Amino acid sequence: MNQPHPVRSAFFVSDSTAITAETLGHSLLSQFKGIKFRQTRIPFVNNEEKALAAAARIAQAAREDNARPIVFTTLVEPALNAILDDSQGFCVPLLETFLAPLENELRIESTHTIGGSHSFTENKHYEDRLDAINFALNHDDGITMAGMEQANVILVGVSRCGKTPTSIYLAMQFGIKAANYPLIPEDFERGRLPQGLDRFRQRMFGLTIQPERLHKIRSERRPNSHYASIENCRREVAEAERLMQREGIRWLDSTTKSIEEISTTIMHEIKLEGHAF
Repeated sequence: MNQPHPVRSAFFVSDSTAITAETLGHSLLSQFKGIKFRQTRIPFVNNEEKALAAAARIAQAAREDNARPIVFTTLVEPALNAILDDSQGFCVPLLETFLAPLENELRIESTHTIGGSHSFTENKHYEDRLDAINFALNHDDGITMAGMEQANVILVGVSRCGKTPTSIYLAMQFGIKAANYPLIPEDFERGRLPQGLDRFRQRMFGLTIQPERLHKIRSERRPNSHYASIENCRREVAEAERLMQREGIRWLDSTTKSIEEISTTIMHEIKLEGHAF
């Protein structure tokens, strides 16, 4: 087998947002650890002019890299796919790969609707997702306790351990209403959860983090502060873990986990059902 080129261009081309093409394509590319990919998303390729422009960009990348770009597409129109097939890229038509076997199994032709996977405007799931995003923003970092009974999950943990990005991801990706509440030194001194949160204990999930990682994150925000000092980080993490253990709150260490892994674990542990977008 020839030695792979050290850098390869990868394009994700779609007649809609290109999110599906990028998600599936990225999952496939991640299996090839020895190659660095320069990734480009090209959305809304829904006519011949845009397809030709995309093909030109792919051809330019081929010349610059001296290697064929990898092109993942979710184009519905065969004519547009044909234009990309004539480019200098190695095309992977994701819809064709999966739709034909499904049509055979289901014994019915697919609708071949442009942007079908993201047609949310008349979909209740779309409105649920918007509500969940607003909820997460309005209940970030303990802003308010109002409406907390609507939360599907309440994340707790020390400041900067990943609560906010996880809450937003759960809302955007699954339509889950996630609040988050910081555990602070005053809570550790009292030895109990913040006032009012105890009645939602069954919906709570904790995040913890290695003190060294927390020190690095906090130092980027507030360098040379007591808040960011390694001694304080060690103290807060230890106190938070003791408090969560005492209160019977499940938790996981976010240090080496992606937001996707954290969110999936939370949903599995609390048995949350969400609609993936």
